[in-house]
Amino acid sequence: MNSNLNPSPEKIRAVIESWLGMRLDPAAAAWVRDRQRVIQLGDKTGLYLAFGLAPRKVGKAELGLTAEELAAADEVRPGWNPRGWSVDQVTRTLFLLSLPPLEPVPLTALLDQLFSAGEVGELVALYQSLPLLPHPTAHVLRAAEGVRTNIKAVFCAIAHQNPYPAEQFSPDQWNQMVLKCQFIGVAMSPIIGLDQRANPALAAMVTDFIHERWAAKRTVAADMWRCVGPHADARGLADLETVLKTGLPVEQQAAALALSQSLDPMAKKILATAPAWFAQITAGTLNWGTIDAISTR
Repeated sequence: MNSNLNPSPEKIRAVIESWLGMRLDPAAAAWVRDRQRVIQLGDKTGLYLAFGLAPRKVGKAELGLTAEELAAADEVRPGWNPRGWSVDQVTRTLFLLSLPPLEPVPLTALLDQLFSAGEVGELVALYQSLPLLPHPTAHVLRAAEGVRTNIKAVFCAIAHQNPYPAEQFSPDQWNQMVLKCQFIGVAMSPIIGLDQRANPALAAMVTDFIHERWAAKRTVAADMWRCVGPHADARGLADLETVLKTGLPVEQQAAALALSQSLDPMAKKILATAPAWFAQITAGTLNWGTIDAISTR
């Protein structure tokens, strides 16, 4: 876990304000500035009310950030990728960042109130905001609790394009989140740090899950093999060899990619039996993005 990362609310707030300044009509912009002033004075009730009213006051349109604006986001907070965020979501984030400085305990208590009363849209905004808030280690349990949800939008707010889990989750919390993608039916590729945080325990968990699916005569999402390849043991390599020989084309491609991620000499020998897939991997035309593009869930 990265306990040293502590983003600057002031810098992030300035970037968000610039985005909203170019997108809100005068009335909406005036409302946001007024609510910020109230929140900056430490008015918790004012925060709760503004948080709930944001969609009605500023709308739910997608921000449609430019490449330059996305680069600015990553600059003020490495790993922050608000692509696809809506105006109300980023406004709610701005309100959180407008709070006066709080110590971890009162900040988490305030967030607990918002989480407890939040509907789906509010929960999405809250979980998206976690990597931007002060005291990042104070929010780990809240983020881990969110992973247990069966609401796809809420789960994806934590798992997809969010640097927080890769930086703060323990191995067990991380593995639970990655495997949950299969239960909730979403892709793994938008997870930040997916390959960097691959680990033997996750590979074993995924392998067990795959065998359960096979025993039940159920399909297996092709991207699951991505978690197996880097740490495949003898059983995992045998499974990959079977899929490489007998799976559907997309499954064979995924198995080949997984084998290419392994440092085990046996993986190289198995991969050599599929020269066409190996050639595409070497050329860069076969990658996990390719798998996502042709996979169905």
